[in-house]
Amino acid sequence: MSIREERQARVRQMLAGRLGSVVVILEAVHRRHNVSAIMRSCECFGVHEVHLVTDGFKPSKGTARGSERWLDIHRYTETAPAIQAVKDRGFRVYVADLMEGAFSPDSVPIDEPIAILMGAELTGVSDEARALADGAICVPMHGLTESLNVSVAAACILQRVTARRRIESGGGDLAPQRQEDFFAQWYEWEVELRQGMIARSREER
Repeated sequence: MSIREERQARVRQMLAGRLGSVVVILEAVHRRHNVSAIMRSCECFGVHEVHLVTDGFKPSKGTARGSERWLDIHRYTETAPAIQAVKDRGFRVYVADLMEGAFSPDSVPIDEPIAILMGAELTGVSDEARALADGAICVPMHGLTESLNVSVAAACILQRVTARRRIESGGGDLAPQRQEDFFAQWYEWEVELRQGMIARSREER
């Protein structure tokens, strides 16, 4: 079974516009709706890689809208290994936090690969994450509430950071080999999915 060339071309075009220089780490974000919404924002803004620090997570189908299919997802049970994994690859890590000296999405340095770490809904990022991070980033606010839902904050940060990275890189910067590896994986999934649909259709006749 083969996949239509138009469909293949669309996936390749998507991968060509992906960013490998911006990743997201989600630390102990327990509410499925928020995690799913952040993953959807990552996919929409072209972030290819997401790291989940959680004991277990399944996307909320209505909120994620299948975005998890188009992301390279890594799972950890502790924060330190997740941060170290991206630092070992040359990423600077910035926690989403209101701490003094925090950068805005427009001022955070993007001359090197950047990882944005989002914390839990009620308690924010952990002390461990703050200690291991290279700095903090927050969304400037001018109201009295002075807080945003974690998924909204993530979307605000990612929109600006990814836009700036695209200007710097002239578009997507996901390594060609990673594009090919993901495309091959997607193609295999797509064939298996369609074969399963055909088999079920035959059984129902």
